[in-house]
Amino acid sequence: MTAAPPPPATTPITAPTTAPLSGLRVLDLATLFAGPLAATLLGDFGAEVVKVEHPSKPDPSRGHGPSKDGVGLWWKTLGRNKRTITLDLSKPGGRTTLLRLAATADVVIENFRPGTLEKWDLGWPELSAVNPRLVLARVTAFGQFGPYAHRPGFGTLAEAMSGFAAITGEPDAPPTLPPFGLADSIAGLTTAYAVMTALAARERTGEGQVVDMALIEPILAALGPQPLWYDQLGHVQPRTGNRSPNNAPRGVYRTADGTWVAVSTSAQSVAERVMHLVGRPELIDEPWFATGADRARHADLLDEAVGSWIAARTRGDVLAAFEKAEAAVAPVQDVRDVMADPQYQALNTITTVDDPELGPLRMQNVLFRLSATPGAIRWAGRPHGADTDEVLTELGLTPADLTALRAEGAL
Repeated sequence: MTAAPPPPATTPITAPTTAPLSGLRVLDLATLFAGPLAATLLGDFGAEVVKVEHPSKPDPSRGHGPSKDGVGLWWKTLGRNKRTITLDLSKPGGRTTLLRLAATADVVIENFRPGTLEKWDLGWPELSAVNPRLVLARVTAFGQFGPYAHRPGFGTLAEAMSGFAAITGEPDAPPTLPPFGLADSIAGLTTAYAVMTALAARERTGEGQVVDMALIEPILAALGPQPLWYDQLGHVQPRTGNRSPNNAPRGVYRTADGTWVAVSTSAQSVAERVMHLVGRPELIDEPWFATGADRARHADLLDEAVGSWIAARTRGDVLAAFEKAEAAVAPVQDVRDVMADPQYQALNTITTVDDPELGPLRMQNVLFRLSATPGAIRWAGRPHGADTDEVLTELGLTPADLTALRAEGAL
């Protein structure tokens, strides 16, 4: 492991005036994690995001994972570029205030169980009545209808139900779930895309619409053609560990200094270069070497050839030799390596944000680079309800209104 480099230049507090989503207003009513992530992605590129949390039950992500000085660190990333207010939507004053906010918004993102907003008289009929141009993104485990719609659910269930867990792990081991929010992350990315699609449609029609996002669907799309394979061939993909049925050699290999590297030979030319590199060029002349699927049937032989060569060399030597041979390789990195990786440094993938609570924070930068209208992290996640008075005063509420709402328990 190499020492972490000095933090790069701090991200500007103020987003550029050219931010592509400047002028877009998003109300984030969601929690854990897909809905809030979608709102974060919109905020990173200039949208004004107002995070609406319950007065006494804040977004649980504030308490997920490690904290520092009592401040949850996950929230600092997930809550970035968001103004935070409190509002109890089940209270009459909370409902009325939410409708006033919705009248000024372009997008509302929520992840309550189906029927919850309707129970509070805040469903699509009420929201669209105050703002016909509104886009309402509804993120749930199973969607807004169907036999499972009212079940509680989280990303873990989507990872199991979609087929992801069934194909992940070693052949003789149990199905494996990811140790992070994979389904939520994929659904968050997809929700941001769905919102932008609905907004593009609004430009033509002048009207908003409802986005129905189920966690179980985007991860299934990410798994590729499995339904098609089964439909046409009856093929059920098995667990193969790090091996692929489509190419070999492919996997992770241990180096002489006890680290690991990953090798992929998805292209025939790369597979041939690897065999020359490891001193086994004769294998290239085997009839089965001509296709990735046939090579995969001889993975034991190919893994032994590549693995034994790598095992005799340090990671640095392996990486240098593969690069010289123009073969595909990467170190298996943990977060310490990621923070010091020169490619990530060149891309400024990990940037520094000044935070009033914790000081300089290093976190992932915005998701992609735009040459003319870049995004920016203006601030990290703010304290619970920090902007309530400011946001609601901008909405036209008076100090007396705020006092009344607090007396009711709506704030």
